[in-house]
Amino acid sequence: MAAQREWLEKDYYQVLGVSRTADDKEVTKAYRKLAKQFHPDANPGSEERFKEISAAYDVLGDAAKRKEYDEVRRLGAAGFPGGFGGPGGPGGFGGPGGATFRVEDLGDLGDLFGGMFGAGAGAGAGGGRGRRGTGPRRGADVETELHLSFEDAVSGVTTTVHVAGEARCETCHGSGAKPGTAPVTCSRCGGRGHLDEPQGLFSLSTVCPQCSGRGTTIDKPCPTCKGSGIQKRLREVKVRVPPGVEDGQRIRVKGRGAPGRGNGPSGDLFVTVRVARHRLFGRRGRNLTLTVPVTFAEAALGTTVTVPTLDGSVTLRVPPGTSSGQAMRVRGRGVPSHGKTAPGDLFVTIEVTVPKKLTDEQRSAVEMLANAMAGEDPRAHLEARAPGGGL
Repeated sequence: MAAQREWLEKDYYQVLGVSRTADDKEVTKAYRKLAKQFHPDANPGSEERFKEISAAYDVLGDAAKRKEYDEVRRLGAAGFPGGFGGPGGPGGFGGPGGATFRVEDLGDLGDLFGGMFGAGAGAGAGGGRGRRGTGPRRGADVETELHLSFEDAVSGVTTTVHVAGEARCETCHGSGAKPGTAPVTCSRCGGRGHLDEPQGLFSLSTVCPQCSGRGTTIDKPCPTCKGSGIQKRLREVKVRVPPGVEDGQRIRVKGRGAPGRGNGPSGDLFVTVRVARHRLFGRRGRNLTLTVPVTFAEAALGTTVTVPTLDGSVTLRVPPGTSSGQAMRVRGRGVPSHGKTAPGDLFVTIEVTVPKKLTDEQRSAVEMLANAMAGEDPRAHLEARAPGGGL
């Protein structure tokens, strides 16, 4: 891989928080921990930090790139006459005879170091810019949706989602080799994925043309995936939905996204939950809402009503003189508790109904009530006038 300008400016070991002697497992463990902590979906606003972590792992997680990175870092400060920031001024290269080249004048340092080291993807067999190596690369994250009933979202459920896209080949299980065979170590590069050719003070490293940087070759490719180890198909993924999940909430299923390349780790699957409406209940967080109709007589005289909950029914007392729109709380009858989470409440809103048609008997009774209440004017406050005669 052609060395990048950032290699001279970024200490990738420090970015991942590992020592320069850390082995591959330690590097991968540190990357996964930081990627989980600073993933933009889990920690909004951390996009730049996440990119920095990914860039560091892209180099340190690949043996060939890491070797080149270490060499560039070592030579970058001491391997050139005058070093960096020497006679040529800050950021310059002091050449023989006092000649100075500034970083700004060289463009992408990959052009410079690619010709000197060229390891991995920077230089092909003919030098200059070549194709990228195919070291371990993490698979892409995948997103899908899961539609749940109101009851399943409240109580929690384990179900499956269907994901269409890239997956590890079912025939060769991702090896790329025909069943009964296996990839073999590349005879040309010895499994390193690159070839080193001494060039005096430096060494020219190029992607191995026989294995394309993988370090292994496949004599008999899998007939299903043609040696790629990956196929496009529909697969089922089991998802555990926690109790009380809300509409629009995302659930991460680790390692069930797109497969990685070159034995790299798979990406993650992000499932967005869509919750159906309930025919009776509404929801606000862990609280449920319910509208209960009562007649005018019940609201005026008071009554008791039986209201449903997610777990049986409860009796609710409606006091005399209850107004339409008044809400009453039934504690502990919302979304049930799970673990240390307290249960929500049920808020019952009273709705006084007005009949659209009256029988003669009902009309007579309402007229008698109206005559009895003739002295009362609920709109009297609307007639109050401010000083000066205005409303």
